[in-house]
Amino acid sequence: MLLLLHGYPSSSHMFRHLIPALADRYHVVAPDHIGFGRSSAPSTDEFDYTFATLAATTAGFLSALAIEQYTIYVQDYGAPIGWRLALADPDAVTGVISQNGNVYEEGFVPSFWDGIWADATEQTDATRDALRPALGRDAVEWQYTHGVSDPTTVDPDAWEHDLALLARPGQDAIQLALFRDYASNRTLYPAVHDWLRTSRVPVLAVWGRNDEIFAAAGATAFLRDRPDARVELIDGGHFLLESHLDAVADVIRDWTPVG
Repeated sequence: MLLLLHGYPSSSHMFRHLIPALADRYHVVAPDHIGFGRSSAPSTDEFDYTFATLAATTAGFLSALAIEQYTIYVQDYGAPIGWRLALADPDAVTGVISQNGNVYEEGFVPSFWDGIWADATEQTDATRDALRPALGRDAVEWQYTHGVSDPTTVDPDAWEHDLALLARPGQDAIQLALFRDYASNRTLYPAVHDWLRTSRVPVLAVWGRNDEIFAAAGATAFLRDRPDARVELIDGGHFLLESHLDAVADVIRDWTPVG
């Protein structure tokens, strides 16, 4: 079973082409995180928007479907959710596919992350407001097109879909809360590294090597804890499935640990 965990600012919509590309071989499940896609989006007064609560909700979702073992495909926000699932129930995760989903300090591109770290540390209105442009059209479109040699390969419907959902009432507070909480994920990294080493879980890092959010060093760093990990650096950006779907699907289908 392959569990697809999406990133920001997307939803399971980012897997709309990967699912049929893999469904002939794998049982594929792609939930929307709370606050994203077709899942409910309660206000920040009604729901605690942290990565811990998103992971707990995902664990409940898997339990409701009686899914006991799975390989995780993690991208962006999906990564810290996947790492929490693995630490809570290590035997449940039978493989890791990380597509620009970080778990090493080397992966963070400072020019993108410095403002997020500042907000997590200072937690002022000013540091939070400095992140608001990340919710806008230019920033969302940039996430899809940066690092892509031919941006015409990226369907504009991808970012238009995200922007429509980000325009819903209350979304700014939801997303800013998750921006502020992201630093909490870094404290988990040593435990995840230990799990990778001791569990010997198969790892595939298939990465857009031109990503200016999570650099390619975040992919190669997996080799430190899983020397037999498969690392594939592809000439794309953060949302690699938009420009290089076939290449990613072919690598996954060739990666025998998925089942």
